[in-house]
Amino acid sequence: MNGTVRLVDSVPGAFADLVAGELAAPRAGYSLFLSGGGTAEECYRELAGRPGLAWGDVEVYLGDERCVPLDDPDSNHRMIRTTLLEPVGPVRGDHPMYVAGPAAGAAAAYQRLVAALDRPDLVHLGLGPDGHTASLFPGSTALDDRDPAHLVVANRDPNGVNPHDRVTLTLAGIARARRTVVTVAGASKHDALARIAADEDLPAGRLDGDGLLWLVDAAALGDLDPDALG
Repeated sequence: MNGTVRLVDSVPGAFADLVAGELAAPRAGYSLFLSGGGTAEECYRELAGRPGLAWGDVEVYLGDERCVPLDDPDSNHRMIRTTLLEPVGPVRGDHPMYVAGPAAGAAAAYQRLVAALDRPDLVHLGLGPDGHTASLFPGSTALDDRDPAHLVVANRDPNGVNPHDRVTLTLAGIARARRTVVTVAGASKHDALARIAADEDLPAGRLDGDGLLWLVDAAALGDLDPDALG
């Protein structure tokens, strides 16, 4: 698997430490791409408790989103807003990935937004039990899009495990980031991590780029050797 694997006692704590280090010094226009899911929610609650960070310099984006209203319980942006953005106060910019309309239109609009960035500073991702990351699902059409200019696309899970149409960064869009952090916590993620370590072709196993870091706890790692993974 690509990148560096770091075994940590607490994935949310390690993530918050890393991002707090990035935000300790003011840096206008810092682009932070956030994720959805239970581990991400724990990470953002931990991060929200870190004082003295330069949130007024941060532009917040999403790495993927369900095509649901912003106040829907399944909205990633809703979770991010309630767990992080509201507690830390105003950020420099907040850019929801989906507001309304067809998924393809939302993807095209976000493509223009992301393409205007030099490079994303940090992209935060998770790992699904099926090996997906962002909304790049096994067997989905977005995995076949090899055009490096396509940074954001509409996608859906062809296996029917994950509901809703989606908008997501592509593998190329993720690879542009200066740093990519994948948070993997809990025994439910061990099988997917082991399959990636065994070079099975899962979406998260295709991640690449500068500064790719996997933060993994002992439950997710299981009997795997972190020094042999990346």
